[in-house]
Amino acid sequence: MDQPVDMPDITRDDGTQHPRTTPLFILGTEPKHPIAEVLGAGAWQSAGTFRFWPADERWEWSDEVAQIHGYAPGTVQPTTELLLSHKHPEDREQVANTIARTVETGEPFCSRHRIIDTRGRTHHVLVVGDDMRDEQARVVGTCGYYVDLTDTLAEDRRRLLDGALPELYTARAAVEQAKGVLMLVYGVTADQALRVLVWRAQETGVELRGFATQLLTELAALDASLVELRTRFDHLLLTVHERM
Repeated sequence: MDQPVDMPDITRDDGTQHPRTTPLFILGTEPKHPIAEVLGAGAWQSAGTFRFWPADERWEWSDEVAQIHGYAPGTVQPTTELLLSHKHPEDREQVANTIARTVETGEPFCSRHRIIDTRGRTHHVLVVGDDMRDEQARVVGTCGYYVDLTDTLAEDRRRLLDGALPELYTARAAVEQAKGVLMLVYGVTADQALRVLVWRAQETGVELRGFATQLLTELAALDASLVELRTRFDHLLLTVHERM
């Protein structure tokens, strides 16, 4: 039987422990073809996981998210103040407001903005979040992914991508339509939208065209205002593979 991969318990200042939460991953469900295998050496830095407990504004980063910010794994404890210090000056207020809304309402932390890492390099990131629940199914925070959308793929990686996934470049209707949806919802370019689709398909071990088709099928059932659409689409993007 598959066993959950738990995040480590973290003790509060008063000596009590935070409640254990549902794990992001279950042993045996890891993708068969990780991002690094598709995009080439070093591409493991392109996406990572995070968790956020709004009650006490506690954050947990995977090693990949720390790396996106310019930190070596295990060398930094993320805080809201640290997160905001890395935001591009033009995006900082928007992200601060998003975090404040998450703390106030409990809705998942989702955003598209720019990060300035410890070396002064700018990264365009997409944060896709969903509800994080405890063993009693109560919402205790938000968990999800940071995806680095920065256009830094070298030509050799592009050739590798062409060879590994030739169907991406045949302009099949479902993939192209799904790209258009992501471009509208997240405000990203066509190339960035394709990268997000590839990431989710590879992360879940699902064939890309089938993933796009299922996403479009379930998109038709979304009934939300413009304000709610982003949060609901985040949930759909992160869970659509479970119904295939």
